Amino acid sequence: MNQTLKEVLADPEFKEGESWFRHAFKVQDVLVKEGDIGNTLFVIEKGSLRVSGQVDLKQKKQLKAGFCDLKESDIFGESCLHEIRRRTATVTAISDGCALEIVGDQLNAYFEKHPKLGFLFYKRLFVILTERMSSANHRIENLLAWGLRAHDIERHL
Repeated sequence: MNQTLKEVLADPEFKEGESWFRHAFKVQDVLVKEGDIGNTLFVIEKGSLRVSGQVDLKQKKQLKAGFCDLKESDIFGESCLHEIRRRTATVTAISDGCALEIVGDQLNAYFEKHPKLGFLFYKRLFVILTERMSSANHRIENLLAWGLRAHDIERHL
């Protein structure tokens, strides 16, 4: 977990049970389900999780596609940090562990009072999101190349 969040969670002003919650999980537990409504951010304290989504195929069949695996200190659910939104993926435990769930509006109110910590947190979050976007772009490029090869597009060029 990044140092800024450790500092926030250790502050008695940011109360466990009100501003954040600790959740133990076991293998196969679903922490977040795609489509559910949320307004929280999660940080993995220990353990590993898999992020996946549903892919619709022909004839009303669906495939559960894994996007990535998360480990200790990784953050997820950040799309629901500033407003109540639908979750964009399902997050399932692939090992036993523990995650911290942080209430978005509580965290934002805390950062209003502690702007230096807010700046440091959002600076780190920006780096995380940039890395995820770069990784997603790379996966998309590989899938596109695979699709072109699978349909023998080079022969038609």
